[in-house]
Formats: sequence, structure tokens, C-alpha cells
Amino acid sequence: MSEPLVIVGNGMAAARLVDELAKVALGRYAIAVIGDEPRLAYNRVLLSSVLAGETASHDIELRPAAWWRDRGVTLKYGCMATEVDVGRREVKIENEESIPFSKLILTTGSSPLRLNVPGADLAGVHTFRDSRDVDLLLTLAAQKKRVVVVGGGLLGLEAAYGLAKAGAPVTLVHLMDRLMERQLDAPAAELLKSLVERKGIEILLNANTARIHGVTRVEGVELADGRHLDAEAVIFAAGIRPNIALAREAGIAVNRGIVVDDCLQTSAPDIFAVGECAEHRGICYGLVEPAYEQARVLARHLAGRDARYGGSVVATNLKVSGVSVFSAGDFIGAAGTETIVLSDLNFGTYKKLVISEGRLTGAVLIGDVSDALWYLELIRSRQPTLRIRADMMFGRSLAEAA
Repeated sequence: MSEPLVIVGNGMAAARLVDELAKVALGRYAIAVIGDEPRLAYNRVLLSSVLAGETASHDIELRPAAWWRDRGVTLKYGCMATEVDVGRREVKIENEESIPFSKLILTTGSSPLRLNVPGADLAGVHTFRDSRDVDLLLTLAAQKKRVVVVGGGLLGLEAAYGLAKAGAPVTLVHLMDRLMERQLDAPAAELLKSLVERKGIEILLNANTARIHGVTRVEGVELADGRHLDAEAVIFAAGIRPNIALAREAGIAVNRGIVVDDCLQTSAPDIFAVGECAEHRGICYGLVEPAYEQARVLARHLAGRDARYGGSVVATNLKVSGVSVFSAGDFIGAAGTETIVLSDLNFGTYKKLVISEGRLTGAVLIGDVSDALWYLELIRSRQPTLRIRADMMFGRSLAEAA
């Protein structure tokens, strides 16, 4: 008889975990997936494409309903898990129903941060995180509302691009001195800024949001330096916070995220966590690729194999506001490393490779990212690069031919 396995959260990590389990442990578990969003799991990375009108909402679904059914999965979407009873091995959902489990996996994801500033509770203040947010923002764009986006990381840039493409006048304000400071060095960020501004988005750096003005709804934004920006809506896209409440209330160890070991197990036996909600060796990744790597390891562990997660080399490989961006590893360059840079601002391209002890340890690419996966492979494999060093900047085909 199949063991009852419950997954709380119906996002990208959950979908990948079900896929991996089907490959290595098909029939071993009777899987139930509980998700609070009222739809099938979808590709969250493509939300800005939906907002920009480049992709239809139904086209970003990861798998059709038949795919889940064929793998024997019971889907409960539009359901909120309210409690995990560790002793009774049950998950309770909103309608008082309880679902028993032998194994429980938490893939509860993250929530957007809302800045604690005066006016943050006014009508017209939104976040950009899920498909429900996109529906709200599409309405704003259709009405040509003047929007201020707070946050110059990936989410903020994607929200700004989608809104601008859909027809809204957009100003993006960012606290730091460069865009995407966690993924880009200063020259790459400056190039990205100029490319994004060409799309009609105003960008203000070193801009600290002090107050949102309005009586009942948003009328403007005041910055800490006294500047005032007219606005009819504000989008907070200034970071995410792992969803740990369910675990914490169940007595499971949490820090910033739900603490897991190398088998992705929490402090409670047979309860695991993967994805944005998980904290492994002090790190919450907040990215898709580490979640997929964790899902692969956990599926093998649940299949009875010896599988361990040792952490991920963080990489970003996306279109950001319509601009191709890649970064991986130590892209800044620690002491003792050397860097090779190729920059062509007229063509909107920038390449930086960081080398340490004869191995590629980091890379940043803007514009031309055709060799991104090759660079990532070199970083992860720690393959010696002395033989190809002179040609490595010009791409895989030239380097390997030489």
C-alpha cells in the first residue's frame, strides 16, 4: 500500500518534486498537494511576460491537470493549510478537513516584503509576487495609472517592465547605488540601467522611500531627500520573506527560513522543506534552480537512495526587463582573483569572467548570454581553464576549437 505523502505549497518546487518522485519512486507514495492559489502550478518567472502582454496566463502553467492525474496526485488548490499536527501526523486545511501523512514536504515559498512606511496601507499599494497580483497590475496599466515601483532587484525591474509595456507611466526607485546589486557588478548594473531606461522607465537610485501620500488612496511618494513623485499606485517589490509560520507554529526549528539538513529534513522526523522557504547551512536561496536541485535530492532520499544536498552555486539567467542577464558564482572577484572584461556599450553587451587558481569562479553577462550555461558548467565543475584561457571570453565554440 502506498504511503501518504503530503506537499504543502503548489508552486514550482512542488511540481518539480512530483516530477522527480515519479522518476525514482513511482507508486511508492500516494501524493496530495495543497496550494492556496486557485490554479495549477505555474512558472512564476514568466509573470512579467503575462503583465507585459507577451504571454497568456494559461500558457505559463507548468503541467496540465492530466499530468498530475496520471501520476496519481490528489490536487487541492485554492486551499490554505492552517496547521501541521506533528504528533498526529496530520495537516489541517481551512474547511476543518485533516489530511494524514507519513511524509510531509513544506514548499510554502515566500511572501513579498511591504515597507513599513506611513501610507503603506492606502488603497493603491500593491505587491508583485503571484498571478493574482498580475491581474491587479493589468487593471492599473489599462487605466494608464502613474505607478511608482519600489525596489530595483529582479522583481522590481520585472514589475516596472511589465507595467511600462502594458502602457503605464513608471518610475522605479531603488535604495542602493545600482540595480540588481546581488547579481551584478557596477559596470553591468550601469549598462542594464541605460538599457531599461531606453524602454521608457525612469530610474532613481540611492532613493529611500520615506512616505506614501494620500487621504484614502495613493496620491504620491515622498523620498527621504525631500523629492516628491506623483503616483496613483505604488508597487512594493523590495524583497521577499520565507513563509515559515506553519512550521514555526508546529514547533519545527526556524531561523530566517525553515532549517533543514543535507537530506532536506527539518527538526521534525519525516518532515522536509525545499525551495524558497528552506534554509540550508544558513542560506535561503530564493531562486528557482536551487529549489530544483533540492527537489532532485529529496526525491532520491525519499526513494531510499543515499542522496545529499551540499548547497548550490547561485546563478541568474533571465531576461530582465527584456534584457538578457546572467551572473554566477563570485562575480565581484575576491582578493587574489583576476578578471577579464569585454564591454561594448554601443551594442549593449558586457562580459566579465573571474578566474582564481586557474579555474573560472564567477561570471557576469549582459546582452549576449549565449554561452551562459557553458560558463556555469565551468564554474560548477571547477575544471582547469588554463588551456582555453586566451579564448574563453569569446565563447565555447571558439575556445574549444582553439
